[in-house]
Amino acid sequence: MTLFRRPASPSFRAEEVSAASLTSRRTLLQMACACCVALAAPRALADAMTPEVERHLAAARQAAGSDLEALLVLGQSADPAFQAPTPDLEKLMALPAPPPGKAFDNLYFVGGKWVSAWALATSDGIILFDAMNNEDDAEHTIERGLKAVGLDPSKVKTIIVTHGHGDHYGGADYFTRKYGSRVVASALDWTMMETKLEFDHPLWGRPPKRDIAVTDGDKVRLGDTAVDIVITPGHTMGTISPIFDVRSGSQQHRVLLWGGTAFNFGHQPERLQAYVDATARTREVAKQQGVDVFISNHSFYDGSVEKLGAVAAGGANPFVLGASTVERALTVMNECAQATLASWKA
Repeated sequence: MTLFRRPASPSFRAEEVSAASLTSRRTLLQMACACCVALAAPRALADAMTPEVERHLAAARQAAGSDLEALLVLGQSADPAFQAPTPDLEKLMALPAPPPGKAFDNLYFVGGKWVSAWALATSDGIILFDAMNNEDDAEHTIERGLKAVGLDPSKVKTIIVTHGHGDHYGGADYFTRKYGSRVVASALDWTMMETKLEFDHPLWGRPPKRDIAVTDGDKVRLGDTAVDIVITPGHTMGTISPIFDVRSGSQQHRVLLWGGTAFNFGHQPERLQAYVDATARTREVAKQQGVDVFISNHSFYDGSVEKLGAVAAGGANPFVLGASTVERALTVMNECAQATLASWKA
């Protein structure tokens, strides 16, 4: 299936990351860190909202209800007076990792407090979604987490990097070197990672070497499992939001892992329009496929850490939101993006 028209490849030139370049990019990280802009506490929007902006924000609030409020932080970007927070990336990376846990019979959380990593067990090994910040994270959080939940790290056959920011690819080389894992990323983000990084930081590992490149509509297969590759441009132009099946006893559920949430790219209307289009199209795909689980690669968006505790305690699985709630989540992100775009145009 063809979900998106592929944007033209950017004409970046390869460059080595110099100290001066890192200083400049560190400033970008402080202004709008690759993924953590949403850590800012919600605040009242300025009074000078156009009717169109107000309409989109009202639609976002209505869609969010009381259970998806974490996503409403995206709407702050629609306030002309809003200034991006200055997060401390080192402190975020130093947050103690939560206990790893089982979300479903074949899906496990093995990530950190700030940035997530998910392991999907198949009949022929493990598909790992994202590899966190660096090799230390890969060893002490992901690898240990896999062992803690009863999975063999040497069975990590495939790593799907949701997008080309260091907090998601930084630990990949640990698994490729130690276990021979293959790395999957979108063709667009491979180009970005090997030519000109959007963000960088000395604490992030280096991008992995180009391996398996995928485009929209491809499938990544391992054993009895197929992962649908949905390209959702915006956060990066090659962000992957994979869709796949999970099991809970005799029940089967369909999962969407949204691959990149924050509007971290500055004032780029065409790119934000790509985000609007991506959320709208993915909402239709999710509806068609009966997606009833929505997770993120940052736990503050999906509440995964708290949900893991509830799963361990027994009872209904809180990760199973239902198809209508997944659609609402995509609507919140879509409306917040439309509000921001309308604010920029005004």
